[in-house]
Amino acid sequence: MKYAKTFLAGALLVALGTAQAAVNPEQARQLGKNLTRIGAEAAGNADGTIPAYTGGLTKPPASFKPGSTIRPDPFAGEKPRLTITSRNMAQYEAQLTVGARALLKKYPNYRIDVYPTHRTVALPDRVLDATAANATRASTSNGGLGISGAIGGYPFPIPKDGHEAMWNHLLRYVGVASNFRYDNWNVDASGRPALATSGKLFVEYPYYDPKNTQPAAETDVYFRTKIFYNAPARRAGEALMAVDVVNPLARPRRAWLYLPGQRRVKLAPDISYDTPNPGTAGSATYDDSWIFNGAMDRFDFKLVGKKEMLVPYNTYRLTTHKKAAEVTTPHFLNPDLVRWELHRVWVVEATLKTGKRHIYARRTFYLDEDSWTALSADQYDASGQLYRASFAHMAPSYDAKTPNAETQVFYDLTSGVYNVSFLMGPYDGVTYTDPLPANQWSPDSLAGAGIR
Repeated sequence: MKYAKTFLAGALLVALGTAQAAVNPEQARQLGKNLTRIGAEAAGNADGTIPAYTGGLTKPPASFKPGSTIRPDPFAGEKPRLTITSRNMAQYEAQLTVGARALLKKYPNYRIDVYPTHRTVALPDRVLDATAANATRASTSNGGLGISGAIGGYPFPIPKDGHEAMWNHLLRYVGVASNFRYDNWNVDASGRPALATSGKLFVEYPYYDPKNTQPAAETDVYFRTKIFYNAPARRAGEALMAVDVVNPLARPRRAWLYLPGQRRVKLAPDISYDTPNPGTAGSATYDDSWIFNGAMDRFDFKLVGKKEMLVPYNTYRLTTHKKAAEVTTPHFLNPDLVRWELHRVWVVEATLKTGKRHIYARRTFYLDEDSWTALSADQYDASGQLYRASFAHMAPSYDAKTPNAETQVFYDLTSGVYNVSFLMGPYDGVTYTDPLPANQWSPDSLAGAGIR
């Protein structure tokens, strides 16, 4: 497997396994030139299948209604430029994740429709300006597990190691505050779908709040989320909240759960790492959410390099689809609704540390160069066999200059079960808001809203 050379390859220092505090000013000056302002390669690829970056998609299609949270597909009229099946996959194997290849081999009817590539991610100027400042002031701490010196932008636009690349994903820009209604569906090995959970999710990134003008301290909250469940009946009225800080060694994730049968809020320390996520019927772990979330202390992360890969991208047809029954086809998501494109991704290998416990012994992450969003992962068990494959479906909110890859799918290749999470099509898409009042992030707020 050959990895493409990237600009500033000497600055990566991957092979040396070293970490400098920040890049030097000369390296940082490449941002906005041959690199985009968050560190992607500005140029297209040699054969033109990946275009140059020109700022992303900022003009909504004519069918978009201003103020709406329903974002129509701006490429609805396009046709696939090629289709990959088990019969011709060898020709494109180098551009397929291990998980995608496994699905093609396992299911003869599975296919990957490849469309023209569009680099649609656009970001606010304040995020881009902060990213440029972070390039020369941000650093990791505690062996890469925490960060310092960063505020309001991607911390490491020119990453030198795997931890820095994964911090870019953890601190990816998805707005300051947002919420959406969603359904999670499980499809069993026989092809029968069942509603796993339905609810409303709130997400905030105080790290990106414009009111915060100082670099984040190690106990500052960078991410918090809460969910109110309304279905199925056995989970209606439940509520969950989780909070992550900049240095998880200084203060591990805090999480709380409200159970209506008990009428009380309780601490939930197991809502992290490899605890099975009940919202996926156990087909994914809590740290599989958003492909990866939470602390990195159980794995060693190695930045392998950058590669051209086929990933789900501009998947508006899927994320706006109204009928869940047409999405959750037997064995895999309906291929008619999934758009794949060729994009450059950063490849990060995570290997379980000696003495640490996790159901995955190894994970490979694929991070979109234009947004630092993890778009796919391959997960391996203790015997070295591919266990699970996960994909996030990028569909940027072009009206808000905000990447959006909330809709995810997790395939358990051992059991034949899969889960699709955060399916928003039956509802109204993502709403971007101001942050909630501080009292709405207290544990007691869960009891007040989680009523059955």
